[in-house]
Order: sequence, then C-alpha cells, then structure tokens
Amino acid sequence: MPAYHSSLMDSDTKLVGNMALLPLKTQFKGPAPKETKDTDIIEEAIYYFKANVFFKNYEIKNEADRTLIYVTLYISECLKKLQKCSSKGQGDKEMYTLGITNFPIPGEPGFPLNAMYAKPASKQEEEIMRGYLQQIRQETGVRLCERVFDPQTDKPSKWWVCFVKKQFMNKSLSAPGQ
Repeated sequence: MPAYHSSLMDSDTKLVGNMALLPLKTQFKGPAPKETKDTDIIEEAIYYFKANVFFKNYEIKNEADRTLIYVTLYISECLKKLQKCSSKGQGDKEMYTLGITNFPIPGEPGFPLNAMYAKPASKQEEEIMRGYLQQIRQETGVRLCERVFDPQTDKPSKWWVCFVKKQFMNKSLSAPGQ
C-alpha cells in the first residue's frame, strides 16, 4: 500500500525554498494565506498521520508533500511531549512552548531533512519560511491537543500515544537523545 500524499497543491501555490506555502485555518499570525476550504495541510497531516507514520520511505510527488512531511514529523514531536502530560491544560502549555521554541529550518545545521529541502534563497525567504513553520507548529499543537486528550478523563488517548515510538522515514525533528 502506498503512502498518502497531499492533495492540496494548486498551480498558483507559492513556494518558499522547495516547500509549498499552503493556506492555513489558524488564529496565529504569520505568512500563510487564509484557508477557505474545509481541509488545510494540518488537517490532512493529522488525518493521514496514523497511516503514514509506518512508512520508512516516502516518494515526494509535489512541493505540498514536503509540507506534509514536516507536519507529520512535527506531530511525532508533539506526541512525545503530550504522552508525559497529565491534563489537557498541561498539554496546551507544552504545545505552546514547543511551537515557539527556536528550531532549525532547511539549510541550517540540525535540520534533519536537508537533502530533501532547498535552503531559502534569500534572507526575506528565510524569514517567511521560519514564520510559516512557526505558524504550522503553533496551530498543529492546538489541534493535536483537541484530539489527543479524552474529554471525559482529561488524559492522553492511548490510541494516539501508542504512535510515540514510531518514526516517519526514520527521521526526527529533535536532536538525538531529546
């Protein structure tokens, strides 16, 4: 069975590096265009996460797939933090902290997928990419907390936490040992 790919790439989608700058439904400020449809890249990544996380290889079919890969890897990072949380309130705080923490972008040392992602061409493009990825990180954290925590028990769902040890493409956004 092949991995799931993004269906959100349009001919007029802007690129930053070789990554699609896709519209987002978000309350966080950033360079992402506003999404008007029901599904954005974050919803798509969360929806496909449980299936895609099992793949060690992933064929990139378009620039939106690079965005999907980043969000999928970030979801893995979020789950590592959320498994240790005892309530949704604590999870929200952890996701906020993780979302705004300094992180490497393509082209910088420490970014795990430099072979697949192009470095931003200019300082302006670098700022747009960093802002976009931060916007994605913040919104992903909020949406994931809504899904991971059981409203009755206020504990993380075992059906999400069971994916903590899985590594999509044998990669991680965090440095080894973190």
